[in-house]
Amino acid sequence: MQRTKPPFRADMVGSLLRTAPVKQARAQREKGAISAAQLKEVEDREIEKIIKKQEEVGLKLATDGEFRRAWWHFDFFSMLDGVELYDLDHGIQFQGVQTKMQSIKVTKKIGFSNHPMIEHFKFVKAHTKLTPKMCIPAPSQMHFRLEPGAVAKSAYADRDAIFDDLAMAYQGAIKAFYDAGCRYLQFDDCSWAYLCSQEELKKARERGLDVDHLQETYMRCINKALEARPSDMTITTHVCRGNFRSTWISSGGYEPVAETLLAKCNYDGYFLEYDSDRAGGFEPLRFLPKGNKIVVVGVVTSKSGRLEPRDDVKRRIEEATKYVALDQLCLSPQCGFASTEEGNVLAEEEQWAKLRMIVEVAEEVWGK
Repeated sequence: MQRTKPPFRADMVGSLLRTAPVKQARAQREKGAISAAQLKEVEDREIEKIIKKQEEVGLKLATDGEFRRAWWHFDFFSMLDGVELYDLDHGIQFQGVQTKMQSIKVTKKIGFSNHPMIEHFKFVKAHTKLTPKMCIPAPSQMHFRLEPGAVAKSAYADRDAIFDDLAMAYQGAIKAFYDAGCRYLQFDDCSWAYLCSQEELKKARERGLDVDHLQETYMRCINKALEARPSDMTITTHVCRGNFRSTWISSGGYEPVAETLLAKCNYDGYFLEYDSDRAGGFEPLRFLPKGNKIVVVGVVTSKSGRLEPRDDVKRRIEEATKYVALDQLCLSPQCGFASTEEGNVLAEEEQWAKLRMIVEVAEEVWGK
C-alpha cells in the first residue's frame, strides 16, 4: 500500500525552518556586507544539509526548504515577466501580527522566461537520490493577493483581465520545470481556504473581488495551466489557511469549495490542513472522485513543537476513511514550517521529529 510515485504516504508541504547560517547570511546581504555570490554559497551548503536530513528521517521526497526565499509566494511572482515586488503601507494581517509591508504589482504583460527558480530546482535534483519536489504559488493566489490598483492600465484593463496570460505563463513554468527534470510540482494556494471564511470573503469584497464567481474563475485558470502537464508529472496543491510565525488567517471547513476544488480542478493531489477545529470535519472529502486522486491529510501541525500522540494521528486517518478510501489518503504536516523566512515558533529538532514521526506512522498505517 506504499506509493512509488508522489504524493507519498509520508509527505511534506515544502518549507523548512531556516538554519542559523542562512538567517545570518541573509541579514548580512540585506546590509550589503556580503555579495549575492557569498549568500548563494551559504544557501547551497545549508540546502545540502537539509536534503540529507530529509533522507535521514525516511522521506521519499526532498525540497530545498525554500531557503532561497523570503516569501513562499511573492519571490516566485516577482520573478515572472511583467510582475514586480513593491512596498506598501501595510502588511498581511494575521492573528495579532502583520507580515512585512510588501506585495506585488503587474506592470507589463505577464509571462514566464528565464525564471531563477528553475536553477533552484536543478540544485535539489543534483544533490538528492530522493524525488525532488518543487513548490510554487498557484496562479489563483496571485490574482487573490493583488491590491486594488496593482495592475497597470497600460497592461490590462483590470485584475480580472490577467487570467489568460497568467494561465499561459504557468504553462510555460510547468514545461520549464519538466524540462529541468521535475516530476513533482506543487501549487500552494490560500485563496480556496479564504473562500471558506465569511470574514475573509467580506474583506475580499471590500478589495473589489467578485467573490461569487471566483471558484469557477480560478478553476478554469488552474485547469488551463494544467493542460501543459505531461502524463508522467504529478502536480498537487496545498490549500493553506495562513502560516506566519505560527499564526493563521482563515477559519471554516472546506464544504463551500470542496466540490469545485476536489472534483473539478484537475490536480493529482490535495494537501489539506486538518490540524485544528478551524478546518472543520472530513465530510467534504466525499467530493473526491474515486480513482487516482489523492488527499494528503495535514493532521500534524507545523505551528508548534508538541509531538502529537501517534494513536491520535492514526485515529484521525481512520476518521477520514469514512469518506475516502485509505488507498487515496496520505499523511503530512498541515503546512510548511516556514512559509516566510521568519519561520514558525518551534525548534529545528522538533520539526525533524515531526517529519520522522509522520514517516513511521505512515509505515504503520500503509505498511513499509
